[in-house]
Amino acid sequence: MQSKYKIRLLRANLLAAAVALALWIPDSPTDAAVVLWLAIGWLLMTALVLDFSHRRARGLPWQVVPGLLLVGLIAAAPERHGMLIWAWAAMLMLPQNRWAIAFNLCAALVSSAMVAPLMDGPAFILLLCSLLALGLLALTRARLLIDINGSIRQRLRLIPGLNLWPGEQLLRDVHRDQTRCEREGIHAEVLILHVKRRQLWPTAQKLCELTHVFENVYRLDGTTLATLMLSRSPSEAAQRRSLLLADMPPNTISKHLALSDIEPATLTMSEICKLPADREQNTT
Repeated sequence: MQSKYKIRLLRANLLAAAVALALWIPDSPTDAAVVLWLAIGWLLMTALVLDFSHRRARGLPWQVVPGLLLVGLIAAAPERHGMLIWAWAAMLMLPQNRWAIAFNLCAALVSSAMVAPLMDGPAFILLLCSLLALGLLALTRARLLIDINGSIRQRLRLIPGLNLWPGEQLLRDVHRDQTRCEREGIHAEVLILHVKRRQLWPTAQKLCELTHVFENVYRLDGTTLATLMLSRSPSEAAQRRSLLLADMPPNTISKHLALSDIEPATLTMSEICKLPADREQNTT
């Protein structure tokens, strides 16, 4: 699974970029050297934590960091680092939210203004036109990647090697498991966990470890997880649920609903996230 997501290749590219920046440090001005070391540190840190963070949402503030570092490198020594202005096309190619796109566009314009005194008029106009064309192509590519990734998330695991799936998969699995339970005479229920946003991914990993390999875990939104638990009887399901909740983070709110009480034809994601308040709700 790891090669499928090209994690090793991306890590190698990040390390190569760090080495390339390190070659610029000798004879660099003090300000430029400081920014170069910051950029190298960020690239190395990103390469180290890449296995898990690459599956996180696009809207996190980390997207501002490479843009700030790129502006800093150009501002520290425009005469040495002016060629980095072409890196903005690569920045715009990343799938990101509108606010991140707006930030990168503004930063690209600021960077262009920094290198303008080093160029004559026609050369600067050619630079702007070329950068604009590359930026439009990069944004088109980013939109394509967002659409492709959106369709992939509908059917693929969110983390390689773990039974963690998008919430839409739960809607499809409910009907399948209802049929299985009726045929085999077993009890099944949907367990919903509400956690803090920063606890979502560690809790998802823990939940995958505590459930059976044939039981999937689902990410419903940024603070909500769910799992389909199969047991021999309701009493066994309650016992499993208690043991599972004991290992969850503090202040985890849990709700559960028997699979036989769910009508799959009318089931929606919003209904799953808003189970009736009069059903059992535990806080650990």
